[in-house]
Parts: sequence; structure tokens; C-alpha cells
Amino acid sequence: MKLITQISRLLVGLLFIFSGLIKLNDPMGFSFKLGDYFAADVLNLPFLLDYTLPIALFVVVLEVLLGVALLLGLWKNLTAWLLLLMIVFFTFLTFYSAYFNKVTDCGCFGDAIPLTPWESFGKDVVLTVLIAIIFFQRQLIQPLLKPMGSYITLALSFFLCFWLGHQVLNHLPLKDFRAYAEGKSIIEGMKSAEELGFEPTQYATIYTLENAASGESMKIDSRRYIDEGWWEKKEWQINSDLTETALETEGYEPPIHDFVIDLAGNEITDQVLEADLIFLSIAYRMEKTEDEAYAKLNEFALAAADKGIPFLGLSASLPSVVAEKTEKLGLRFSIASMDETALKTIVRANPGIVLLKKGLIVKKWHYQDLPDFAELEGELF
Repeated sequence: MKLITQISRLLVGLLFIFSGLIKLNDPMGFSFKLGDYFAADVLNLPFLLDYTLPIALFVVVLEVLLGVALLLGLWKNLTAWLLLLMIVFFTFLTFYSAYFNKVTDCGCFGDAIPLTPWESFGKDVVLTVLIAIIFFQRQLIQPLLKPMGSYITLALSFFLCFWLGHQVLNHLPLKDFRAYAEGKSIIEGMKSAEELGFEPTQYATIYTLENAASGESMKIDSRRYIDEGWWEKKEWQINSDLTETALETEGYEPPIHDFVIDLAGNEITDQVLEADLIFLSIAYRMEKTEDEAYAKLNEFALAAADKGIPFLGLSASLPSVVAEKTEKLGLRFSIASMDETALKTIVRANPGIVLLKKGLIVKKWHYQDLPDFAELEGELF
């Protein structure tokens, strides 16, 4: 039993550290995922929506520190209890999400290793078993280092987490795993399975048929409905309110499917993607941005315009908010509208700046890192 406990300790400790650091590379992305869980149609905890980022940071740092403490054998009773409570909560959450199909990706490993809801639940079940072994056999866990060495190691781990969190929140993630990473083509990412010669994902439409005479009801897919001539049986009627769509075979799905830009009622997506060079200032919610950021963006936009390079803002804010901010800040560039989730995915900054070259993402910046245009001109053009 001692060997099984030590193997469980090693696996759980390393996995918690890996999971925490992957999410700490992109805490803003994890906070967006928490927002999905707190939404009205999932856990219905709207009062937490304004605190998703602090909660995300707390959870990921706790993950790392618990993993380190477990490997060190430090505070084994407290560590075992916290691990057990944490995994029980997340197992419930992933089961709820999978069973009711509420959140399609738990964000357990960020964008680095996307998991389906049932894969996430399965992973948590395995972890629950391993952590249960650790919990009930925690007396077998021996310290790896002397107390002072353990405390120093844990403190260094905390300061590493603090530095990494500060770095990525005030700049950009160290590693971008998303479809909008530098060097990737948005045009290629939007191509369908048919365009690329891949098998597309197939969905089936499930009808609920009801017999008015007998009161019976049954479910049947659209293929059987046509092939077996159920449409000719007048006593059976489709209850359209209960029609469902179910996954039939999983195939290729374009990683980019919501890149659509609207400017004053006109879609300009193609013009943006076909531009030789264009800067995009992305603020998923302008009401949540720092006003000071726009002074530098204005200056940059004017410098770009002098060189004939378009500069376009993108936001999911209401038109009234965009108009108010444009007037208040004296913005010298237009603001087009785009889906909020897409904007959050493109760049983890509010605002962030993206340079496109015929749909290819050349460079991305946090607004605090935007260089002088003259310096950029010499480097990139």
C-alpha cells in the first residue's frame, strides 16, 4: 500500500502543478471559463461574475501550492483535506457540466489540452480515486526535505506564481495555444472541413413524435423519419418544441468560426482579412478598459494613418457605449463590432493590438507594450 500511496502522491502532485501553471499562463482565459460556470443558465451565481479574475488566480495558485506541498510531504493533513475537498467540488462541477451539456470545455488545462465535458469528468474521477488513497493513507507520507527546506521551496513556488501571474496579466501569455496565435492565418483557420478535404462533424436531428389518439410519444432521428415514412402517418405529429440536435460522428471543426466584423451595419470581414497590413485594437468591453490606454492608441493610429496603414477598433460593447467613449476620449479611429467571445479569444488584453497581413497574425501586443510606431516601422516594415 505504501508504494501505491507514493505513486498516487507523485501523480497527483505533478498533475496539480502542471494544471495550475498551464492556467496561470493564461489566468484571464480561465476567468472567462469561470464566468461561463457562474452564468444564470449554469450555476446561476451572477454576484461572482465581477470577481472571476481574482477567483481564477486564487484557484490556480492554490493548485500549484497544493501540488508542491504534496510532493514535499508538508502539512500532510491540511494538504490531504484541501485536495479532497477541491477534487470533490470539481468532480461534481464537471459531471454537472457534462450531463447537462452546459460548458463544453472545463478549462482544466487551459487551451493547451482542450477536453470534452465527459473527458474532464473522467479525469476528475481518476484523480478522486488517487486523492482518496492519499487521504486515507496520509500517515504513510514522509517529508521530502527538512522543514526549513520545505518552507523555502513552498515560498519560492508562491513567488514564482506571483511573478508569472503579474507578467501575463500586464503583458500577454508566455505561450499562446489559441487559434489566433502569432504566425497563424485567420483565413486558414476559418476554412471548412469540405474545403480542406476532411470529414466534417455530423449531427442528427432528433424528433419527438406524439400520437394524439393514444398519448404515446417516441424519439426518432430525421433519417429514420424519412426512410420509414413516418411523415405519412397522420396520427403521429412532431412536437417541434422538443426537437433536439445530437452529435452523430465527430469530425473536423474549424478552430475559427465567429470572426465576423460589422461596421455601421456593413460586414467588412473580407476587407480586413484581405488588407496588406492592418492594425486591430481589440477591447471586448470598452467600459472595462483603462481610459489612459487610448491616448497611446490614438497616437499610434495617427502614425499608422500617415503611412497609409488602416487602424480599426473592435469591440462587443453596445453602440451607445462606443459612441460615448469615442467622444469622451477623442478617438481617431473607427470602432466596429464583433462577437465578445471571439474578441476575448484573439488577445488576452483589454485593449490589445493585433497586426494582420492578409489575414496572417504577424504580431500581438498588450496595450502597455505597444512600441513607438517609428520603432515598429523599422522592425516590421
